[in-house]
Amino acid sequence: MEKNSENKKKSLAVFWDEFSRSNILVIILAIFTGIVLGGVLVALTTNEVYAAFRTSIWSGLGTALRTAWNTYVSLFTGSVGDPEKIRLAFSSGDPLAIRRAINPFFESLVQSTPYIFGGLAVALGFRAGLFNIGVEGQIFIGAVTGVWAGYAITGLPAIIHIPLAMLFGALGGALWGFVPGILKAKTGAHEVITTIMMNYIAFRLVDWLLKFPMKDPNEFTPKTPWIQESAKLMRFFDTPIRFHLGFFIAILMAFLVYLLLFKTTWGMELRMVGANPNAAKYAGIKITTATVVAMALSGALAGMAGANEVLGVNYRLLPAFSSGYGFDSIALALLGKTHPLGVILSSLLFGFLRNGARSMQLAVGVPIDIVSILQAVILAFIAAPAIIRTIYRLKEPKHQEDLVTLRSWKG
Repeated sequence: MEKNSENKKKSLAVFWDEFSRSNILVIILAIFTGIVLGGVLVALTTNEVYAAFRTSIWSGLGTALRTAWNTYVSLFTGSVGDPEKIRLAFSSGDPLAIRRAINPFFESLVQSTPYIFGGLAVALGFRAGLFNIGVEGQIFIGAVTGVWAGYAITGLPAIIHIPLAMLFGALGGALWGFVPGILKAKTGAHEVITTIMMNYIAFRLVDWLLKFPMKDPNEFTPKTPWIQESAKLMRFFDTPIRFHLGFFIAILMAFLVYLLLFKTTWGMELRMVGANPNAAKYAGIKITTATVVAMALSGALAGMAGANEVLGVNYRLLPAFSSGYGFDSIALALLGKTHPLGVILSSLLFGFLRNGARSMQLAVGVPIDIVSILQAVILAFIAAPAIIRTIYRLKEPKHQEDLVTLRSWKG
């Protein structure tokens, strides 16, 4: 018995030693630390807290804790749903009341969907050693080509029209990613500069298209005609829930990207190019081809994010339909460690925070910008894991210790 007890203790010690060195614990603690600092920031920006501190320190501290708690409760209920409202809705048996009660959860999934596409686009580029800042512009072009296929092509059944419209969106984004890719491969032009410039071109081009050739003649403001019923991504519930097929398409694309990167020879070559281009070149890998194809595939994923919004949410293209999905995708790709599974999880986090922020602002009166600051703080800690390891006295990863040892042999 004593021997078994000692073995269990050793196993737990080994497990904790490995877990404490892992990046997973760093991410969890970064999120926790960000939430704590976010609560402090909420307290510092609330007038009630200052008024309570004028009465007494204890009253001020109590008000600060209560304000932070109420803020996060409203953030939770706005992104997942109010458990009490859900219970009462199911008890009443009213279908509309049930849909309204569970709508926050599904709306968070709707908000997460373009993030998954965009995060995969950035992650794929990172794996190839490319910094695709042009995801936002590629989303716009994908939305334009996707919505055109949605309203201009008629007479097709949904089983053909939906994949065709999504394909048009992917092709539009791929074209917008191909240009920086070919410029990088052939001329050495840095993709950061070219993708930023392509963003501006995309924004102005979409503005012009919405005002003139693609404008709905029955509308005064710039917007496209409604897409055909056969092009609309299927919704799984009645109003007000907007949850649609696009979420599962995004999950499927994440799985395909995982297979491509980690289960195929070309994916291994792509990662080799990103890790060490010189070694890849000497190994016989065509750097030019890998660069162009990686940027085109990255753009295709971003284009699908744009097509998803016009085919599954808005059913037409509006000016400034994207609220910065492409730029946020850079952050969440880093948060997910550029791994497809990590991208899904970080996208869900961003989607739930984004959806819950609206309820938080209405219920507690806290500015919606607090959520953006919370995201920034979490990302800052993840980008600088040494801070988290220092605060919580965590051990360094073993591969880093080995790396230091190897370097020491060189003197």
